[in-house]
Amino acid sequence: VQLQAFGGGLVQAGGFLRLSCAKSGRTFSDYVMGWFRQAPGKEREFVAAIRWSIISTAYADSVKGRFTISRDSAKNTVYLQMNSLKPEDTALYYCAVGLRPTLGRLERLYDYWGQGTKVTVSS
Repeated sequence: VQLQAFGGGLVQAGGFLRLSCAKSGRTFSDYVMGWFRQAPGKEREFVAAIRWSIISTAYADSVKGRFTISRDSAKNTVYLQMNSLKPEDTALYYCAVGLRPTLGRLERLYDYWGQGTKVTVSS
């Protein structure tokens, strides 16, 4: 499985960005795609996840109401729409695939990881 994330960049506080993550390689009947982020000097943390087959979602409290995760099954792509961005959203954002059909928030529940895309929010 290969995951390619893109869409990061530099944006002012209050702005928006949309991240994309394209999945290729093996196919699965049901799985979860998630977004995590790692800020400088901090541990990687869960952001959002979506279950592919029944389209259920989960969000970290820190992004709920501002970020929206969605997917395009025809393109095997998951999106993270990030609105009302704050400086504390600055991080390297990773997408990941988990083969367990649960909306996991723990890194160990994910089996494949992309390379990350950098988001910088200026104040």
